Amino acid sequence: MKIITQSLTPDELKRIAGGMFGDMIKAVIDVDRELIALDAELHSDLEALLLENGSKQKNLWGVNLYPEMQGDDFIEFDSMINMRPSQGNRSRSVESEEMRKRILEIVVKRITR
Repeated sequence: MKIITQSLTPDELKRIAGGMFGDMIKAVIDVDRELIALDAELHSDLEALLLENGSKQKNLWGVNLYPEMQGDDFIEFDSMINMRPSQGNRSRSVESEEMRKRILEIVVKRITR
């Protein structure tokens, strides 16, 4: 598990994917601090890592990244940690279009494509 504070190349992302799931990487995005935690079996492990490092739970959203894919297929907004009725998110997806855009901005900033 690691927290990405700079940027990753596509090759680095593919290497990380190959170490765990092969074609997919679980990631948690801190939309306030613009950080990405990745490379774990569970989103909840990444969430815990970010919380231990000063993030706030309300700012953390789980996604899956597919390094071999392009466009909309590159990111999947699906994680159990996204289920937050108190924040108006009642499913595993990120329901807010505004929040999806924010997450994409951070992913684009941290992962050079």
